[in-house]
Amino acid sequence: MLTSLSIQNYALIDNLHVDFNNGLSIITGETGAGKSILLGGLSLILGKRADLSSLKDTSQKCIIEAVFDVSNYNLKSLFEAEDCDYEDQTIIRREILPSGKSRAFVNDSPVNLNNLQIIGERLIDIHSQHQTMQLVSNEFQFQVIDALAKNDEILQQYKLELKDFKKLQKELKELLVFQAEAIKEHDYNSFLLNELIEANLIEGELALLEEEYETLSNVEAIKEKLSESYLLLNDEQIGVLNSLKELKNNFLKLKGYSTKYDDLFNRVESSFIEMDDVYREIDRMHDTIEADPKRLEEVNSKLLKINNLMQKHAASDISELIKIKNDLDEKVSITENLDNTIQKKSKEIELKTIQLNAIAEEINNNRKNAIPDLITQLETILSSLGMPNAQFKIDCVFGDSFYSNGKDELSFLFSANKGGQFNELKKAASGGELSRIMLAIKSVLSKYIQLPTIIFDEIDTGVSGEISNKMGDIMLLMSKTMQVISITHLPQIAAKGHTHFKVYKEDINEVTTTNLMKLNHDERIVEIAQMLGGIEMSSSAIAHAKELLN
Repeated sequence: MLTSLSIQNYALIDNLHVDFNNGLSIITGETGAGKSILLGGLSLILGKRADLSSLKDTSQKCIIEAVFDVSNYNLKSLFEAEDCDYEDQTIIRREILPSGKSRAFVNDSPVNLNNLQIIGERLIDIHSQHQTMQLVSNEFQFQVIDALAKNDEILQQYKLELKDFKKLQKELKELLVFQAEAIKEHDYNSFLLNELIEANLIEGELALLEEEYETLSNVEAIKEKLSESYLLLNDEQIGVLNSLKELKNNFLKLKGYSTKYDDLFNRVESSFIEMDDVYREIDRMHDTIEADPKRLEEVNSKLLKINNLMQKHAASDISELIKIKNDLDEKVSITENLDNTIQKKSKEIELKTIQLNAIAEEINNNRKNAIPDLITQLETILSSLGMPNAQFKIDCVFGDSFYSNGKDELSFLFSANKGGQFNELKKAASGGELSRIMLAIKSVLSKYIQLPTIIFDEIDTGVSGEISNKMGDIMLLMSKTMQVISITHLPQIAAKGHTHFKVYKEDINEVTTTNLMKLNHDERIVEIAQMLGGIEMSSSAIAHAKELLN
């Protein structure tokens, strides 16, 4: 509920602060006194755009601040979704700077106007004759029926299932698009894959093949160098082995003279053994290495194939080619198995459709069961509001398409006169009738759901007498479960309020200012008497005012 409202430097208001109570609050005042200014200031709190014309003094900023008790509204999740700090006593502030820029804050955290509008619509419902067109909205009509049908929980379940259903549909569509594209590429991808498979690629093979190619390409040169090395080691005149053998024999004799030659002998002997081993290895290699033109051709062919593939796929080595092969293998495999995947996805959609249909049917049944009660309550209330022949014809037909709130097609028809044709509300009801219908609907809704603070802005225009008295009774009844504020020009309604405020203008230093004051009992008598008989109050008007208040 709205607990307080402060307005500074807005339109005709210098500085105004008002505290509101729960129950029914009444705001009255002469035409042009500034009742609309209050609503204008409040609408800025709810996210309406502002401009410099809102400022009373264009050199100073305008500040509007409202405090709400939201402890019973279950709004924590909404505040989190809008990235706002939640407080049971929530403060919303709007500032309009002399530059024309505006700022908004929720519990001192800056927010944009979209955040403000989303939160604001859950805090205050401002209703005037101009806003009765909400009545003709299919979405609003469903909200009314669903409140009576107690569909809140099942609608949440339906929305979750619908979200999954749409996700599956999107996935199937993407699969079908992918399949269409994949089919075009399938043959080419298969060709590339087979080419890589036939290459029989082995990681690290390239270096080995290049080495083997170099060996096979230079057999004669290798044999020649091996032969030269063989002679260098084993030549009778200058052979390394013969020289080492003589050197070893010399140190063998020397070590017989002194142990200090032992180390040199051992080192020469090790060198002889190593060179002898090298000689034998060269001899073996020389005997085993042979020219192999066929193998050379095979190695050359594979190297050419690998290099061509690397160039074709812009790969730097075999490991990249293997990765490309695996990716192609996956693409080809996916394409070849897409039919199965699509079938599986289609089956999931079929099952989800069955689940959704079952939930939608339950929603439809709940609505159908609630409609007769809604019609009875609305027609009863409207009869008391001077529309005894008002009739509703509401049909809820189970359709073929999944909508955001079920599968129903709603027909919400109205007839104001006995024997009249049923028609859509916007065609069948006048502005005054729409106001009374909205009041009736809000009254019914207040029994079933926690409505926000509701402000009726001269909803009673065009009615008087007993009907206005009934309208006041309805507002009073609504105020037992919610905060109701009524801006009215009818004394019968003004007398119903638990709290009464008066909007008035006064001229100070030749400057007109709008103010708001809370009336005590005696002041209420005067205000209501003036509403009944004008400024010149008669004793009968005062008596009538006292009677209304009592």
